[in-house]
Amino acid sequence: MSYAEVNGLRLWYESHGTGRPLVLLHGGYGAAETFAGILPALAERRRVIGVDLQGHGHTADVARPLRYESMAEDIAALIGHLGLADADLMGYSLGGGVALRTAIQHPGLVRRLVVVSAPCRRQGWYPEVLAAMAEQDERVGERMRGTPPHQLYARLAPRPADWPALWAKSGALLRREYDWSAEVAALTVPTLLVFADADSIPVTHMAEFFGLLGGGHRDAGWDGAGRPAARLAVLPGLTHYDIVRSPALPAAVLPFLTHPAGAPG
Repeated sequence: MSYAEVNGLRLWYESHGTGRPLVLLHGGYGAAETFAGILPALAERRRVIGVDLQGHGHTADVARPLRYESMAEDIAALIGHLGLADADLMGYSLGGGVALRTAIQHPGLVRRLVVVSAPCRRQGWYPEVLAAMAEQDERVGERMRGTPPHQLYARLAPRPADWPALWAKSGALLRREYDWSAEVAALTVPTLLVFADADSIPVTHMAEFFGLLGGGHRDAGWDGAGRPAARLAVLPGLTHYDIVRSPALPAAVLPFLTHPAGAPG
């Protein structure tokens, strides 16, 4: 467990296991600890680097807005701080957006990209999810005191009193419109998209996102020669809120990280 001084931020990270590096990026109001249930399976095969993003977990907030783009710069700087030529990235929800932006902004630093339960444009969420995001502010944060996310934050945060401020900044982020479709279509980083079949994102957007990456346009052929570099996994019986704890997630991710791009499996 350590801190990296990057971009005026003391970014907390921890490392487990050995092998090719895999950086894990958690969801909103979470921390690297969110991945505890699947960490052993990942760390058996990889050097897993869990990160607490700006204002989350052990990483104290700083005087800048929460933005996918700036958090992506933090991750790129962390990869450099660790002396890595490149790394695989896996991000969930908020962290999925940060991982995607890192690949867009620094494609040379990302060997493989895994985006879990995150869209490539804001309107990719269900309307009721967007409505809930639009209401997030300090008052909602106060009502969330005592919930598991608040308990996690109170236990890890250097300044637990910043909880309402995290909700204010997160709400401002989640209300911002974005559409990264053109940048996604230009990506060459091999990418795996993972969703739950009862996700906060409709299946139509999952297909759209996959299509931007070159998937779903044609039959792969009897020998798989037409298989795209991108992969899509829709995990059954899960939701946006429990996919990150399911053993089905590392079971889907590890083969993608291990197999050569374009190879079956």
